[in-house]
Amino acid sequence: MKVLLSIKPEFAFKIFDGTKKYEFRKSIFKRKDVTKVIVYASSPVQRVIGEFEIKTILNNDTETVWDITKRFSGITKQFYDEYFANKDEAYAIQVGRVTKYDTPKLLSDYNLDFAPQSFVYL
Repeated sequence: MKVLLSIKPEFAFKIFDGTKKYEFRKSIFKRKDVTKVIVYASSPVQRVIGEFEIKTILNNDTETVWDITKRFSGITKQFYDEYFANKDEAYAIQVGRVTKYDTPKLLSDYNLDFAPQSFVYL
């Protein structure tokens, strides 16, 4: 099973250049059979730029997740703290093998009319 995630372009591109090995989320998919993430770079790019395999999904209190992921987070501690403000737990999707598309795709290529707020199952 695959999910399409909306990710800000600055972070989406870091996934494919190898400097961001974790994608952080406040909530995670309910389905346990999700193995691959299709990356939609949100505005202003607005294209599906590639995909990655999920190595694992970490879930713990926010400080523990930061301690584990900070070296390859691709974000600052300040950004992380602001994103998880008033949250007790955090999720971090560990990026496995990545595939950047030679030609970015449109959402319509996936039969989608608009980008999901967080994610959508494919």
